[in-house]
Amino acid sequence: MKTKLSYVFLALIILAGCLPSKTYAQSKIKKGMIKVAIFYPNGEGKTFDMAYYSTKHMPLAASLFGDKLKALTIDKGLASGRPGEPLPYLAIGYFYFDNMTDFQNAMGPNSEKLRADVPNYTNIQPILQISEVVQVE
Repeated sequence: MKTKLSYVFLALIILAGCLPSKTYAQSKIKKGMIKVAIFYPNGEGKTFDMAYYSTKHMPLAASLFGDKLKALTIDKGLASGRPGEPLPYLAIGYFYFDNMTDFQNAMGPNSEKLRADVPNYTNIQPILQISEVVQVE
């Protein structure tokens, strides 16, 4: 039994070594990039269709932004940091660009088209924040 368990443990170690340490999107995110976060605040009567957002809206944005977009990620809100309190955001979407000029050139001509799609997945007025990535691990 001890030998069999040792082989299982060894196999798990070997498999773990074969797994990538970062996802593909994470490997493309680098210090100094521009991160555009789109927050969808929770609240009474707020709705959010994650299936539409992840399979239609974000792919639409990616196709419009083209090669200027380096990565995108989506967070689905699950809970707040305090037990019993509602979560602050139903979802947060992130776009990563090499620099501010690339972001502006990608978003500028496409913002109206993207804004027009928002009612297809939510009744929430999104909040936008543009940041610089200062650390990636």
